[in-house]
Amino acid sequence: MHLVTLARHTLSRGATPATTYALLARLGHRPLPCAQAVCVALDIPPAEITRRLADCHDALLADPRPDSEADTGEVLEALGVFDVPATLTPTQRTVVALLTTAVDAHGSLRPGHHHGLQRWFTTGNLTTAYLSLTTTHPLPRTGNPTTYWTTLTTAGELLTTTNPDPRLTYALTHCRAQATRT
Repeated sequence: MHLVTLARHTLSRGATPATTYALLARLGHRPLPCAQAVCVALDIPPAEITRRLADCHDALLADPRPDSEADTGEVLEALGVFDVPATLTPTQRTVVALLTTAVDAHGSLRPGHHHGLQRWFTTGNLTTAYLSLTTTHPLPRTGNPTTYWTTLTTAGELLTTTNPDPRLTYALTHCRAQATRT
């Protein structure tokens, strides 16, 4: 059976991408084609598949350890290799641009937080991305607090036009208050 067909079938039966990868790899297939098959089955664009797998090929896929298929699948999933890109509206793309500006104005965002933000941008989970930034304070020496809070205020105003989540309203109020203090 073709790897992509098997991956699609496995995913359609409720398996996670990590589990699907592990199944394909346990059948004796090389790691890279297994990861590619799962990505294709998830309808991730080819150029994005190439970029994502190039980033982790040497560390995870080039020389697999015996019986590590499940672990490798979990790591690939945690890295966002299997994240399905969302189709963003123009407003959502504007919010992503604003949040990216806020990240730049922060001054020193932790790598793990930055990675999480990139995954949320990719998957269209902008509410979570926004809320995570509103709880983080910019560094005055290396960042730009004024830009940070005013940009988050603008992003929050856009998000609240389409999302009635009360957490957004609270976070927006917090950002406005922080912007007036800087």
